[in-house]
Amino acid sequence: MSRIKERYQKEVKAKLKEKLGLKNIHQVPKLEKIVISCVNRDACSNGKVVEAVCKDLTLISGQKAMIARAKKSVASFKLREGQAMGGFVTLRGQKMYDFFDRLITFSLPRVRDFRGVSAKGFDGRGNYTLGIKEHIVFPEIDYDKIDKVRGLGIVFVTSAKTNDQGRELLRELGMPFKAS
Repeated sequence: MSRIKERYQKEVKAKLKEKLGLKNIHQVPKLEKIVISCVNRDACSNGKVVEAVCKDLTLISGQKAMIARAKKSVASFKLREGQAMGGFVTLRGQKMYDFFDRLITFSLPRVRDFRGVSAKGFDGRGNYTLGIKEHIVFPEIDYDKIDKVRGLGIVFVTSAKTNDQGRELLRELGMPFKAS
């Protein structure tokens, strides 16, 4: 069992139940999945970009990346329906907790001028979205072997009902939010 999951089971659940004033332990919010995605506009003109994006996502997550395809045609972006745009990975269970641990322990501290992540990325239902400008902050990526520095979108999907519950869950798990 990973450190984060063990800490959630032993400490965080009870602390959140008390802090949020919940009556039942099953009402306590939990982390359900993490979705890592990278979509690149160069993929429209060059098909090898999608392969490079998926390879990098596979290295970062430890799970094979899926190809993200366009759902609609958009003429102004020269985009056709079904055209490959990038890649994404959905992590659940053990791999999710391992990735979360690596993210907050190794990767986020490697971000240039890091002072914490913004607490404004919540969607109203307790889910948090984090944008990373450079995917080279992950130690799995070899800087000499990449063709271009890309950004990533990381979505933390929780079972929380409100933003406050989601924020408290992620804060207790170790997410370094900015002091506001």
